[in-house]
Amino acid sequence: MSPAARARVPLLPKNKPVRLATVSGAVFNVSTSIIGAGIMSIPATLKVLGVIPAFLLIVIIAFLADVSVEFLMRFTNSGESTTYAGVMRESFGQVGSVATQICVMITNLGCLIMYQIIIGDVLSGNGSSGTGHSGVLQEWFGIQWWNSRDIAILFTLVFIFLPLNLLRRVESLKYSSAIAVLLAVVFVGISSAMAIYAIFEGKTSNPKLIPSLDKQTSFFDLFTAVPVIVTAFTFHFNVHPIGFELGKPSDMISAVRISLVLCAAIYFSIGLFGYLLFGDAITSDILVNFDKSSDSAMGALLNDVVRLSYALHLMLVFPLLNFSLRVNLDELLFPKKPLLATDTRRFVILTLGLLVFSYLAAIAFPNIWYIFQFLGSTSAVCLAFIFPGAIVLRDVHGISTRRDRIMATIMVFLAVVTSAIAISTNIYNFFGNKS
Repeated sequence: MSPAARARVPLLPKNKPVRLATVSGAVFNVSTSIIGAGIMSIPATLKVLGVIPAFLLIVIIAFLADVSVEFLMRFTNSGESTTYAGVMRESFGQVGSVATQICVMITNLGCLIMYQIIIGDVLSGNGSSGTGHSGVLQEWFGIQWWNSRDIAILFTLVFIFLPLNLLRRVESLKYSSAIAVLLAVVFVGISSAMAIYAIFEGKTSNPKLIPSLDKQTSFFDLFTAVPVIVTAFTFHFNVHPIGFELGKPSDMISAVRISLVLCAAIYFSIGLFGYLLFGDAITSDILVNFDKSSDSAMGALLNDVVRLSYALHLMLVFPLLNFSLRVNLDELLFPKKPLLATDTRRFVILTLGLLVFSYLAAIAFPNIWYIFQFLGSTSAVCLAFIFPGAIVLRDVHGISTRRDRIMATIMVFLAVVTSAIAISTNIYNFFGNKS
């Protein structure tokens, strides 16, 4: 890391002693940044791809994510920038910086809105007055004014999101991130227990080990699973905020690798057991399967525990995504201003503005899944693979090796081709042109 870069840790005041973050805290924060809403769509990818190709895809994407983070950190340490957008500015000028900031804002803001939509669905249902689909609170207490969708999300925003979002260091979120990871493990544990019980009861069907192509599933449909996995491993927007609070760049690489192994294991576990539990009836959002009524009181209780643990998990993921969103928005709007944490007024205004905007969007547009499916896939692929690969190929610092350039070329090529096919297939299917 260059001396200039080391002296400018993002968001932290220069005149105050800084306590370095810990590797364990970084592992929890990176893992929480990775495991968001994407965990709900993983089981459906096994239905499309089959168990073996899905496992291989998870491993490949995790490996490429590790390579792309190593690229980012190496070029960051060779330059003077301390942010993702700054590294892109060094390689591609202002256009690269703005492109990165826009992609982060599309990805993160879209996720924040969707998180609130999901939380509202879990707590209060997704129909008018809860008639379309009742939430957990309405199932327990009936339809009341205080458990309506608007009030439930507002309560979550004021008493959970706001206090966590006012923390100015990523390291301060390590405890909430640890709880979020624990909730994800609880979700996997309950799902696996239910799947194993269903196996002994003979209620499961044999999962597909390889994809089955028929009139309903074409070869090109297989590519639609790629952006799902890519989005599930997109955390690059938080690499710099988390990494620059650590003492050594190598600590961040270690934290990322531990997190990727942990998250890959969680993803494949929930994918496999979710697929075993629901079979071909699995939906693109496994939460919908858990929403269905159960045959027993214990089953209903476990369904509620799964839904609530997932909602609580998203509540604790929210501040981490908001953190990098706020940093990039501030860097875009106020490039000449001092560090964000040194200006309390600007910090509070941006924090409250993002919370209010995302809340109003979640209330006004409760069904925006398709919009962010397309936007999120494109921006997530750019942040995870295309931009890091392009930085290596540009090589403004002259540090890329032949192996780096080969890996970067493969990374960019695969990202562009698979994303183009996936987006085209999604659009084709969306407009009902499929026979």
